[in-house]
Amino acid sequence: MSVIEHKKEAPKQVNCKIITVSDSRTIKTDKSGYIIRARLEEKGHVIRDYEIVRDEKQAISEALQRGIAATDIDAILLNGGTGIADRDVTIETVKELLDKEIVGFGELFRMLSYTEDIGAASMLSRAIAGVSKHTAIFAMPGSSGAVKLAMDKLISSEIAHVIREIRKDLIK
Repeated sequence: MSVIEHKKEAPKQVNCKIITVSDSRTIKTDKSGYIIRARLEEKGHVIRDYEIVRDEKQAISEALQRGIAATDIDAILLNGGTGIADRDVTIETVKELLDKEIVGFGELFRMLSYTEDIGAASMLSRAIAGVSKHTAIFAMPGSSGAVKLAMDKLISSEIAHVIREIRKDLIK
């Protein structure tokens, strides 16, 4: 079956949770969270939950686990806490919860970042995606430029296809 056929079988609507990882953002100042919401809603997807959590392993893990356990959440999209400073623990926290990693997401994100005039500094960009208990998870940097890149070039066009692939074994 071709990718085009897979996409035809993909759900028209994906139920999502957005998690912004930040020690300083609020609902009013969370520009990146707003961009994620807008891009998803433009494609007909539904935001079932939204949280801002501190850049702390336990807070991130608990927010992720709530999303994974929720029967009405298909995908969780995180932004922030992906840098290389000691305080940035989003990638490590997500990785611990994944059953399967979608390694191409991080690879493509860095490649696109490199070609979008970021150049060699793109090697510092950490992004990860994968599956945990039939829930898709995408984690991207928190800058609005990085979020726009991830959403516009990678996630928006493939999120429904990812959910179709996760569910295909459950349907049989």
